[in-house]
Amino acid sequence: MKTSENHLSKFINCCLWIVFLANISYLILKSNQINWNVSGIFHISGFTILIWSVVSFLTALINSYSQTYLHGFKFHARFTQLTLGFTISVMLFVASENIGLFILSWFSMGYFMAKLIGTDKDWAEAQEASKFTLKYFAAGTFCLALGILILAYNCKCFSLSEIMAGLGTLSPSVLLVSACLIILAAIVQSAIYPFHRWLLSAMTAPTPASALMHAGFVNAAGILLTLFSTLFFATGTLTILFIIGGITAIIAQFTKLLQVTVKQKLACSTIAQMGFMIMQCGLGFFNAAVVHLILHGFYKAYLFLSSGESVEASAPEKPAFLQIKPLQAITVVVMGLLGALLFTTLTGKGTSVNSSIFLTLIVAITVGQATYNIVKQKSMTTFQKLFLPIVLFFSGIVSYALIYNGVTKVMKGMPNVEVPSSLSFLEISFGIVFLLSFFIMKLGVYRKVPFVYVMLLNVSQPFKKTVLMFNKKSI
Repeated sequence: MKTSENHLSKFINCCLWIVFLANISYLILKSNQINWNVSGIFHISGFTILIWSVVSFLTALINSYSQTYLHGFKFHARFTQLTLGFTISVMLFVASENIGLFILSWFSMGYFMAKLIGTDKDWAEAQEASKFTLKYFAAGTFCLALGILILAYNCKCFSLSEIMAGLGTLSPSVLLVSACLIILAAIVQSAIYPFHRWLLSAMTAPTPASALMHAGFVNAAGILLTLFSTLFFATGTLTILFIIGGITAIIAQFTKLLQVTVKQKLACSTIAQMGFMIMQCGLGFFNAAVVHLILHGFYKAYLFLSSGESVEASAPEKPAFLQIKPLQAITVVVMGLLGALLFTTLTGKGTSVNSSIFLTLIVAITVGQATYNIVKQKSMTTFQKLFLPIVLFFSGIVSYALIYNGVTKVMKGMPNVEVPSSLSFLEISFGIVFLLSFFIMKLGVYRKVPFVYVMLLNVSQPFKKTVLMFNKKSI
């Protein structure tokens, strides 16, 4: 029996690699010619094939890893089958044109992910985590279904493209209610505050399942928001996305610093990154959000699959405080500005006084942070500290710009892919708060305020029944 299950797992994994190779090959060769509508049930575009390529690659990679990692695991075959079910659900979701199939595939993604979290049927905490997360996913599906059905009822049609085309005929109140419900569905799945606890409670999932969850499942909200971008522009609800995404990004970055386990740190990191992704949607850059979810998927899959090595190599340390010399500070600032300038040159973003400035600001902060991590290394020479950032960031930003431009080209036929807005007082104020929060985080000031420290610690705790509540099995 075991042998046949192993053969089945290997066969499924082989099929996933074939699907990936077929998708990526077709995307490269025919990206500008893909636009199929199959009887009002499916709509396949270059964007569809792009997401299929990403999902099939991540799933094939994670399944290949699990062949060794989960070898001998009692529920390995169950894991592989659930992974396949999840992958098919994502592919159906991205290609769905009929609203019934669209809603069903969204719920199906959540169902399979909940079951992956509870892969180990003999682990009581895992089963509690599975039930807990499924409640969130069911609630998200209910919000999505209600939002779409309200639109469908008033438009008297059942295909997504027809609904989007008929938005101009609907009343503002109907559009606003539907937009808020769809946003609610998206932020539940992306674990945006205050709906983040399900992700913190999902640590019972096997590491490969966690990699798939953080690299693929939570990112689906970015796809959902992109598909309904026309609705958000029509209702002016982009500001809501910007605010909730920004608040989540700030809080999650702080809570990440308080975690003591690798998985919990990665969970808080994922929540923060989802906040950034939602922010980009709120700024009107849905193409940037798609690039973010793709790159985050690759990066987070790597972090989870290599987390065992991190645990083995780590040791408890005292919190590190910001200690930087004047020359090092100048280097950090200069590299951040150069990184932003290079990004602007390659993508054209940040050249006008509009919401694209935030994309450039995030690049500058990222480059500055990475430069600081290099210049503070005592084992490096002065030459290495000056030369290494230039090489790494030039290649990194060039690669990012190429991916950004490539994804934008693939999404060219979609509406409202990239619509920068004028800077508002709210956005400017939040930008200042965001920068201040970054420096407060680096200086560790929050650790000196007990109320803030305890609040951050409490808000980053998982559901109690998913952590050491039963005696059958220990974490």
